Amino acid sequence: MKLIRFTNVDELRDKIFKNNLEQFILVQLDDKEIELDPNFEQRMEEVAADSDATITYSAFRERVGDKIVLHPVNDYQFGSVRDDFDFGSVVLLNVADVLAASEDFSPDEASAPDGGWYALRLRMSIGKTVASLPEYLYTVKKTDFRKSGEKQHDYVDPRNSFYQAHMERVFTDYLTDIDGMAPLNPTRINPKEGDFPVEASVIIPVKNRKSTIADAVASALRQETTFPYNVIVVDNASTDGTRELLENITDPKLILIKAEENEFLGIGGCWNKAITSEHCGRFAIQLDSDDMYQGNDTLSRIVDKFYEERCAMVIGSYTMTDFDLNPIPPGLIDHKEWTALNGANNALRINGLGAPRAFYTPVVRNILFPNVSYGEDYAMCLRISREYAIGRIFDSLYCCRRWQGNSDADLSIEKVNRNNEYKDFLRSIELIARIRANMDNDNYAKS
Repeated sequence: MKLIRFTNVDELRDKIFKNNLEQFILVQLDDKEIELDPNFEQRMEEVAADSDATITYSAFRERVGDKIVLHPVNDYQFGSVRDDFDFGSVVLLNVADVLAASEDFSPDEASAPDGGWYALRLRMSIGKTVASLPEYLYTVKKTDFRKSGEKQHDYVDPRNSFYQAHMERVFTDYLTDIDGMAPLNPTRINPKEGDFPVEASVIIPVKNRKSTIADAVASALRQETTFPYNVIVVDNASTDGTRELLENITDPKLILIKAEENEFLGIGGCWNKAITSEHCGRFAIQLDSDDMYQGNDTLSRIVDKFYEERCAMVIGSYTMTDFDLNPIPPGLIDHKEWTALNGANNALRINGLGAPRAFYTPVVRNILFPNVSYGEDYAMCLRISREYAIGRIFDSLYCCRRWQGNSDADLSIEKVNRNNEYKDFLRSIELIARIRANMDNDNYAKS
């Protein structure tokens, strides 16, 4: 079987018709040098035929100089809707499914910056099996040597804005097809309801961050507000002196909650401990233990936004810096792709919504965070966006410091895959929930 280089869907259709309409077609998705194993084609076709798969792909090896590094791939889930899902360099496509999915491609899809691959694979996956082989069946020459932390923000790089806008349109069309769109009129809160000990609480989960936690806490304690606030730090059984350092801070606004090892808390569990405590204010505002607020008006601006828009969540913008707060690429992360009309839908396509995140406490107390240390914030943001209005601040409020102690600065491919697998799981659950809610609303309207 000839390996076809994917350039665009129209060309792919032409090559299919010229290839005597065989059952499968082998497509290359990038320009990397590829060495297929002798049994590659037979094994891929066998699995595709046995599982009636619309798309089949496999794990692969990467050649790095004179070394070979294994590159596993994730299974495809219902929520694997990121446009950068890692299929590797080669996929086997069911010809009939390609033709059916691409028959009515719009001119916009046909001229897509990715050649229409994203739109094609989303359509092909509807109601079909996407098969992933956990077998290493080919080798490619590695071309991207950036660390995971350096790739993390490609999707919000202003240089990629045209690409991202197009992918959003494609994904919105897909959501419309599967009836997975968020409501057009999200719920607005009444921020004046209820009694709380303070108006706002800064929430800082921490574990073994002795070198950064004092800076974070100081940036929270020096906030200038017209309302009472506190800073709730949940120390998750630190052993490096972090807890002792916090115990020596005498500012009465600091509330130290001491979690122990046998509570088995992730970051999400620490958040739950803070928001359900008697000390938590009306609004719970995030600050990571190695980051800092950029100015002394951050809390005031966030609280003002809650009252202005009666939203259940406010998300700000941040600047990437080094340890000494000098800006580093890509600089400002403002998530300008967010729109009030479509942000809640596009949130399912991208890997994050921004920071600092702030929540209306009664809403998050009803939902609670998953007790994990990756994706807990994304899970909460998706769940809130399904139902409630979200406010945005596009000015930088926050310094996100990159240093050697960052947990996501240089991850192995296995850890990257685990993180992506979890977020795909969250997307799967959220998509199902939105589809069910829309079906229930349709049935209610027809009754």
